[in-house]
Amino acid sequence: MESQMPDPSISPSNAGGLSIRSTRVTDFEQITTLSNLPLYRAGTLRLPYQSLEHTRKWLESHGSGTLSIVAEIDGQIVGVAGLQRLEGRRLHAADLGIGVHDQFTGQGIGKALLGALIDAADNWLNIRRIELTVFADNAPAIRLYEKFGFETEGLLKAYAFREGRFADAFAMARVRGI
Repeated sequence: MESQMPDPSISPSNAGGLSIRSTRVTDFEQITTLSNLPLYRAGTLRLPYQSLEHTRKWLESHGSGTLSIVAEIDGQIVGVAGLQRLEGRRLHAADLGIGVHDQFTGQGIGKALLGALIDAADNWLNIRRIELTVFADNAPAIRLYEKFGFETEGLLKAYAFREGRFADAFAMARVRGI
């Protein structure tokens, strides 16, 4: 079944001063600040108090199978997203991660980042399957993923320990042209 395609009118060039670009190693300070925000971190598997060195090493470790982008407004990084292509017999698939600054949620930044990654996956990388996990209580993110054709494939019970208790997550995927 062909997945729903994203709205082509959503692009970095018309997202109200927002620009999308590739990450740079020199972004490590702003990305660390983003990673340490409470709501941003709550949607990830990151531990509190991420260090500058950890983020710098993470950015330096991106290989040819990684597409990593940021969203900026007036030079401030307000979102980070990426695709990590899988290997071997799963070369057609990639893992997706995305996060938006606590003070910039609900402003179309996640939509612009996700649209840019899906465009790259479909039109440049020939990725047929994009996978992600999302905490089950993150309704805004789940709605966004569904708008881009992602479907829930399963519930991961007690997926991660977060804020003093175990939290469930959904495994979601967008599969194109099967």
